[in-house]
Amino acid sequence: MSTLLTAHDLSKAYVSHTLFRGVGMRLVEGDRLGIIGPNGAGKSTLLKIVAGLESPDQGEVVRRRGLRLVYVPQDDVFDEGITPREAVVARLDAEAGTHRMDADTRATIMLSKLGFTDVEQPVQTLSGGWRKRLSMACALALEPEALLLDEPTNHLDIDGIRWLEQLTQQSRVAMAFVTHDRRFLENAATRIIELSIAYPGGTLEVQGNYTEFVRRKEEFLDGQAAAQATLANAVRRDTAWLRQGVQARRTRNKTQVVATQDRQAQLKDIAHRNDAPTQTTAIDFQATGRKTNNLLTMHAVSKSLGGRPLFSGVELVLSPGDCLGLLGANGSGKSTMLRLMAGELQPDAGTIKRATNLRTVMFSQHRRELDPTHTLHESLCPVGDFVDYQGKPMHVSGWARKFLFDSSQLSTLISSLSGGERARVFIARLMLEPADVLLLDEPTNDLDIPSLEVLEQALLEFPGAIVLISHDRFLLERVCTEFVALDGSGRAAGHASLDHWQRAAELSKAQVSASVSSAKRSEPSTTATSAMAKPRRLSFKEQREMEGMEQGILEAEASVSKLEVAAADPANGADHVRAATVYQQLHEAQDKVKTLYERWAELDALRT
Repeated sequence: MSTLLTAHDLSKAYVSHTLFRGVGMRLVEGDRLGIIGPNGAGKSTLLKIVAGLESPDQGEVVRRRGLRLVYVPQDDVFDEGITPREAVVARLDAEAGTHRMDADTRATIMLSKLGFTDVEQPVQTLSGGWRKRLSMACALALEPEALLLDEPTNHLDIDGIRWLEQLTQQSRVAMAFVTHDRRFLENAATRIIELSIAYPGGTLEVQGNYTEFVRRKEEFLDGQAAAQATLANAVRRDTAWLRQGVQARRTRNKTQVVATQDRQAQLKDIAHRNDAPTQTTAIDFQATGRKTNNLLTMHAVSKSLGGRPLFSGVELVLSPGDCLGLLGANGSGKSTMLRLMAGELQPDAGTIKRATNLRTVMFSQHRRELDPTHTLHESLCPVGDFVDYQGKPMHVSGWARKFLFDSSQLSTLISSLSGGERARVFIARLMLEPADVLLLDEPTNDLDIPSLEVLEQALLEFPGAIVLISHDRFLLERVCTEFVALDGSGRAAGHASLDHWQRAAELSKAQVSASVSSAKRSEPSTTATSAMAKPRRLSFKEQREMEGMEQGILEAEASVSKLEVAAADPANGADHVRAATVYQQLHEAQDKVKTLYERWAELDALRT
């Protein structure tokens, strides 16, 4: 596969700080390159430099002659009152000067491919997920050879992210995407680059998905730590020799003295790199220690908004140690349910019973509680210079350092902070409040992967109850003990796992599709006679098959669950033959479940 572009020795710095030095990357045909790194590492800036939107301080980007390269930014910006078709046509005209009729045709075709059924609705009525689809339609209509995507999963719900995964997997366009979504990296990336001062040259590149990257990264960091220990021993011997004085120096030449100085410089450099992975946000939520079994109980709870039913008949009990994941599309009522639990809203029907003096702490995805006119000092410590954390006073500068802020930043206005920095401030405020129940609405937004890993561990160790809304499937799978899914049409259903919810959603779609097909088949055609034959019923054999279908599905799903446990066994890392066998069996078992669900939907459509 030929190389589309290569970046050599790129450096970029601002007055206040340096983003990166000596960074390089390449993009080849068919690539799906994931770019990761801590907040502030310069990932988005690197993408803009590669796209030609910014200039590096040093280095160059070499592109293949005539390369069609398209950049899709984090935020989707469209003109007021424009329609999806007009948005794509405008992009085609602006980029390529395409003839109007040709642009209209191409826009309609591309929007249809990406699932748009109404290309004339106002863009401002679209959800965040559909606006992202429109951004992708504008980009793909230009028929690019390479796509650069900056945080493409932002504002997408889980269905939207899965759609984007499928698009990246099926497209022949080479892609490079900046993202913190680990499951997206696992499913979509074929190569990963991390920007970090932890590596020589500022980057670590690994061929493979996120699991392979984590393995290779750990190997590299372990090797670098061992190299530091070896170098430290050599420097200690050099230091002992230098302290012996002039007599010892007579036995060694000037080259050896210079070599000693070089080793000292190398040790300082490698120690600095090895310290970088430890510079993460310290997250540790305070619990009250309450032992009450039932912290919060919802009985037959229903809620509507603007005349539209969000959910009804919800039955729920939260106990210490529970972590409930709320699932559903954007607008299905997840945030509303969280506000009901917090007591900010009242249900239309049903009851919500809370334990006496229940203490809840709520993380709002919009972070409205942060005043943009306040300084970092005022937000972290509203009164005085000390905070009370876990019963002990801590100076605000030390408290700020726990969240990766320097004392020099304490006078910075909240409005000047990045999204990731604001998220860390919000978490710092919540950590000062002891809680029985944590209500977390999209707490992962803008957090980098190191911070996400620390957040995961903090949630796993929290002894109270947690209710979590997140599109981060990796986090949901790791910390949630149960799930409730809202379908946006008034129904709420419990699920044991994220996979179970996704399979149920696929079955529901299959049943709807089968019902629509059945209805179309039953409609009389314009050429049919009035004596049209009735739709056929299930045969005796099909009826028997239908009766045993539920048990067959349960057994198949149980087999999948067992194989998932086997696939997660750490012993697989040392036995690649066994791992390959288990993964193949798991794939076949998952296919069997999918086939059974499809057959069930087919028979159910015939029965009705």
